[in-house]
Amino acid sequence: MSADVAVSLAVLAGIVVLSDVTRRLLARALADTGLSEYVVELVSTFQLCCCTHELKLLSEVGGIEPGLALTFTYLASVVHGLTFSGAIGNPSGALERAYHAKLSGSRALRRIACQFAAAAAARAAVPRLWGVGLSRLHARHKLFGFRCTSPIHAPLHEAAAVELACAFAVQTVITHTQSVQEKFRVHAVAAVITTAVYAGMITLYDCCRESNPAPPLINHVIGNHEHIRVFTWCRGLLGETRTGHQSYTSATNT
Repeated sequence: MSADVAVSLAVLAGIVVLSDVTRRLLARALADTGLSEYVVELVSTFQLCCCTHELKLLSEVGGIEPGLALTFTYLASVVHGLTFSGAIGNPSGALERAYHAKLSGSRALRRIACQFAAAAAARAAVPRLWGVGLSRLHARHKLFGFRCTSPIHAPLHEAAAVELACAFAVQTVITHTQSVQEKFRVHAVAAVITTAVYAGMITLYDCCRESNPAPPLINHVIGNHEHIRVFTWCRGLLGETRTGHQSYTSATNT
């Protein structure tokens, strides 16, 4: 394992641990105020976005092997699924719950506000972390001005079709595993997410290898057990939006 990968894993572990401690302490302190669900949403989305920034950097700039990238996809999916403590993690999920009357409209809007605030905070915080230069990968990314690049190297209609198929597969598993015990469900959903990412990567590679011999980079977009984005259509599950060349999980993903 390279030093860059080791540093990135340490950063990811630190983000998850700090987020979990913060989430538990604030949720306990605000348990009787009715604000705990919003604190959990805020901290969990911040965790999701920060981890996605780091994993995307590792994949697209660090150029790690696809097998290792898929392993990280699976592990991160499991970790988020086990630590989110009821957070939704994306606007689409909040709106869906409001539509099914599982969440009032006002509560859904407040959760969405928390998600965007957390995404903006993560977007501001992560470049500062990279600026410290903990690894050569971070230092190199800083040198190039933290530039983001599009990971999709295929015609738009083909990429969209692949993403839609992957999103459908993931959502189908999520829908039909509601009764499965949570500790087993997160692994099942994470396995499907990883398989979908792999299938999407291979399909897009086959589509575009003549014009672009390099295989498409795996998008490390890992959310909680209910909200996973594979490429673009899955943003409805992860609540990801794209602004210019920036991708944001829950609202941002560098």
